[in-house]
Amino acid sequence: MKITVVCVGKIKEKYLTAGIDEYSKRLSRYCRLEILQVADEKTPDRASEALEAQIRTVEGERILKCLRDDSYVIALAIDGDMPDSVALSQKLEKLGVQGCSHITFIIGGSLGLSDAVLKRADEKLSFSSLTFPHQLMRMILLEQIYRSFRIMNHEPYHK
Repeated sequence: MKITVVCVGKIKEKYLTAGIDEYSKRLSRYCRLEILQVADEKTPDRASEALEAQIRTVEGERILKCLRDDSYVIALAIDGDMPDSVALSQKLEKLGVQGCSHITFIIGGSLGLSDAVLKRADEKLSFSSLTFPHQLMRMILLEQIYRSFRIMNHEPYHK
């Protein structure tokens, strides 16, 4: 199975880079992982709703260019389904059994995802009703994908 993570912006914090690298390495025994970064747009303080929508649109166009037609797309969105780790693992396993060999997760920028990206997604996933920095979300997502593969393979993993 191939897992692609499409995300907005670069990681600047060393501790996040180290965590992302660690989970990427761990995942290499279960899947082919690809992380694609698209450029983020600068958002001025007190930006109008119209400007924020324009920024989401520009970032969304960059994201859409990274998506393949044959990939099952899961967008991270605060209003998405909120499964527990076992349910997420079962979802990924079910997709694999159904012949889906490529799953793409999308993490938006600080303003979220454009309507066009959300419409392209096959599913929306939420990790919490809390808001997390999108850079941190990348590491959290990789950890949960790793946990999913451990659960699928009946391997021990702390609860």
